[in-house]
Amino acid sequence: MRLAVLAAALLMAGPALAHEQEAALGAPAPDGRPGAAQPTTTGASQTEALHFAGGRIHQAIGFGNTYLVTTRAGDVVIDTSSVQTARRHRELLRAVSKAPVRYIVLTHAHGDHAGGVPFWREPGTKVVEQAASVEFRNYMTRLSGFYAHRNAAQFGLAPGRSGAEANPGNYAAPRLADVLFEHETTFKVGDLTFRVLATPGETPDHATVWIPELKAAFVGDNFYDSFPNLYTLRGTQQRKALDYVESIDKVLALNPEIMLPSHGRPVVGAAEVRRQLTKYRDAILYVHDATVRGMNEGKGVYELMRTIKLPPELDVGEGYGQIAWSVRGIYEGYAGWFDGDAATMYAVSPAEAEAELARLGGGAGPVAARARAILADGRPTLALRLTSAALAAEPGHRETLMVRKAALEALLTQSRNSNESGWLRAAIAQADAGLK
Repeated sequence: MRLAVLAAALLMAGPALAHEQEAALGAPAPDGRPGAAQPTTTGASQTEALHFAGGRIHQAIGFGNTYLVTTRAGDVVIDTSSVQTARRHRELLRAVSKAPVRYIVLTHAHGDHAGGVPFWREPGTKVVEQAASVEFRNYMTRLSGFYAHRNAAQFGLAPGRSGAEANPGNYAAPRLADVLFEHETTFKVGDLTFRVLATPGETPDHATVWIPELKAAFVGDNFYDSFPNLYTLRGTQQRKALDYVESIDKVLALNPEIMLPSHGRPVVGAAEVRRQLTKYRDAILYVHDATVRGMNEGKGVYELMRTIKLPPELDVGEGYGQIAWSVRGIYEGYAGWFDGDAATMYAVSPAEAEAELARLGGGAGPVAARARAILADGRPTLALRLTSAALAAEPGHRETLMVRKAALEALLTQSRNSNESGWLRAAIAQADAGLK
């Protein structure tokens, strides 16, 4: 299993951009094979720039990469990383070329891609985005308070905002782009052509940049060295699996000889690009089709979450997204929240019922004891669920909090997924706070 790394100092610097940073808005993927798409910590971006395509493409490495493409008539920047890393990325890449920046192309509006635009924009620079970025920015701004709290938990950030600051309005996001396009747009700078294609996947506004003269495809967050987050724990609009598949097919049809993701290092060689991208696409399609088949057979979402696994030949790792979360994301993306149980129609939470059951069994003490026995039996997920019931009956119950912390620590020891680990650490911190 490959271990994911988290850029702990990432994001949330500056209120004007914080609403665009959906908790790093493009979370970390796992460490992986050399040359494959994998994240680096923010600190790694301080050390080097890499060069590809005969010295025409230059990469500053970071949690979100910045690419500089040099032409005979000026430079083009593809993604700008986050606010925190953009200044250093610009220093590294300006050491390569000081030509005017003619265009900035954003593969999507997440903050680890768009946060550095102010560091790169010059008089005359045009920023290019897919048209859905306008509503996507408004969506992220609209829920800025919600995401600030979720991001704090998932990424170990400062506590979220509250009150009026967390409710900026429905259409409060500033427009960033000079050029918006629906399906594709093409421009030429010097001796290179830049074809920008709409490729929805991780976001509805996602785009791929294709430079035919270099056989280079910049694929943003539509490829990681891990299964993608078809659903991310911090919350998101539905990420449609079939959008990923169709967008990957669009890139495969270009037959790229180098694929440059926004997290990790490029994949070089037409055969290797095709192999990795095809496997990635087929893994997504497998999980989608297995979920849909199970829904049509009348199987419940928890059964499908437990049973759907990738076959060995399609194993792409789960250091970023997890199959079970994606299964539920697909299921509820199609069917919504109602699970067919009449009780779910009403505003009585499961925690209320669990609290009554815990009281019926004698209160939090006996439930905590049972949870500890289950934990000792090697079933930390069930033990954790029981502690939630006990705390619903008796908030702050000390023995329950101790068992809960032990279950969380056992799960953290097992975790090889960056997002899961972030939430487990946040829950441990919450238990610790209750035990003080």
